[in-house]
Amino acid sequence: MSTSTKSGYHHGDLRAASLATAMRMLEAGEQFSLRAVSREAGVSPTALYRHFTDRDALESALAAAGLRDLLADLTAHEEPPATAEDLGDLAVAYVDFALRRPALFRVMFTNACDEGNEQRVEAAGRIHSLLESAMARVFPGGDAKALAAAGWAFAHGMACLYADGKLTARSTEEVADHVRAALAALLAIRSAQSPTPD
Repeated sequence: MSTSTKSGYHHGDLRAASLATAMRMLEAGEQFSLRAVSREAGVSPTALYRHFTDRDALESALAAAGLRDLLADLTAHEEPPATAEDLGDLAVAYVDFALRRPALFRVMFTNACDEGNEQRVEAAGRIHSLLESAMARVFPGGDAKALAAAGWAFAHGMACLYADGKLTARSTEEVADHVRAALAALLAIRSAQSPTPD
């Protein structure tokens, strides 16, 4: 049971605390609604509705938080991605996030992006920018935007295949090795098809 009390919240604290409660419930596999979250957080449903108009709004806020967490995982290394091996690291980090936090991952990507949620749009945009800049460095003559979309599709596809049990592995290390090998195979095809300079 939550030890939080209504009197303990001030201004934006209620929204943050409620979001943290909803995140915990989601990732613990608990069924949640605005009423369930308000009860767990120790606040009235009316107070919570001031911050989230309905469950969709709450899930959109969770998705925004998840995208920020994913971005943090993707940028954990000090140096920006600059090699094909670095792209493999990005793909591995993406798949690892999906497998460590499957419930949140599904909330992040099952529904269409809520264009009215500025934080969600910004976080998604920063991931796009990260991938585009990485592709521009690794493939300076290529279409960075198209390559970024292809790279995201690859990582997301691998994540979903593992999450849904279509691909299996005995360890996280085996997953990482498979993701890197699959991406390397795709990049080798691209390199082989690239025109050779005269």
